[in-house]
Amino acid sequence: MRFSGLKVIKEGLTGNRGWRPHWRDPDPKGAYDMVIIGGGGHGLATAYYLAKEHGITNVAVLEKGYLGGGNVGRNTTIVRANYFLPGNSEFYSHSLKLWESMEEELNFNVMHSQRGLINLFHSDGQRDAFARRGNAMVNQGDDAILLDREGVRQHLPYLDFENTRFPIYGGLYHPRGGTARHDAVAWGYARGADARDVDLIQNCAVTGIDVEQGRVTGVQTTRGAIRAKKVGVVVAGRSSQVAAMAGLRLPIESHVLQAFVTEGLKPAIDHVVSFGMGHFYISQSDKGGLVFGGDLDFYASYAARGNLPMAEHVMEAGMTLMPMIGKAKVLRSWGGIMDMTPDGSPIIDRAPVEGLYLNCGWCYGGFKAVPGSGFSFAHLMATDRHHAPAARYRLDRFATGRGLMDEEGTGAQHNLH
Repeated sequence: MRFSGLKVIKEGLTGNRGWRPHWRDPDPKGAYDMVIIGGGGHGLATAYYLAKEHGITNVAVLEKGYLGGGNVGRNTTIVRANYFLPGNSEFYSHSLKLWESMEEELNFNVMHSQRGLINLFHSDGQRDAFARRGNAMVNQGDDAILLDREGVRQHLPYLDFENTRFPIYGGLYHPRGGTARHDAVAWGYARGADARDVDLIQNCAVTGIDVEQGRVTGVQTTRGAIRAKKVGVVVAGRSSQVAAMAGLRLPIESHVLQAFVTEGLKPAIDHVVSFGMGHFYISQSDKGGLVFGGDLDFYASYAARGNLPMAEHVMEAGMTLMPMIGKAKVLRSWGGIMDMTPDGSPIIDRAPVEGLYLNCGWCYGGFKAVPGSGFSFAHLMATDRHHAPAARYRLDRFATGRGLMDEEGTGAQHNLH
């Protein structure tokens, strides 16, 4: 089923009775060539690109709940390619290019809005660091503009430019950055994968991974055993738990990241804005709500809820940056389970178990990475070769120390990434 303006108008005039389900709800078969554990954005994108790019359609995506019910449907929706280190820079650049063609390719409106992202800096040292980052972005082929104080004021006149403790020196402007509708991304990839005969199986929790003589042979689920030649694990904050089913211990800690949304307001914030003296970022949704978040809660947890001290910290940062936010009423908050690696960069690699593949450790970068992650992981599973933009995301870097990518320069501490 393809969308068109004529179809939308027709359905609007006839009570929307002609729409069909966007994907099937099949029962699992006894065997597949490949099984993807995890029906979030990364898993669905992987299945889509396996079918589209490699012609592998005997694939099942297994989701313990409903498609898109995890982190892909509960995040602050930011899309960007403003990374600094080799290995990250080319990957997120590739992912952003896929974002820019996603809606046409999937024939699905994911509401991708390249409204621009501005990272503020508040000292001479931060200015130098962002100037280096901007040069790296330009050298990669992406866009970056270094703004001075007045340049920031032209874009963001509502900030507190009189704050003496955290003075605004300027900002790094990434015009192609922006936001997208998070759950629509999952729906678009689900629809595209289903159209290519991939089985999307909901309410199917994986309870075990079958390994014989060092090789994966299938999975055990709440809907029965399923044999598979290859199994991909794409379960975000649950990565350590699922990998343990195959006897693996991953360099992953799971932490809670909170986010918040206010009541709907008239258009006020045109860009995505990031505070340089506190981990705070904000944008305005198409429904008018201010969507913002901050740091992790700084303790390992699988509970998808946050605590009040971090909520207070986020509100303090928001009030420091833009006092006007204090007039908005917060409607709700939520917590997502983040899979944090020691160097802040992800893992896309083969596991020590033959036929098992890992896609995890996305830290704060999971949503913006969805298309690039799916494309690169599909390439790895289909060919057993690393896709060039993701070639440095090796699992063994944590054992050898070679190739570590400490993007934020905060050392080998999961919670600080």
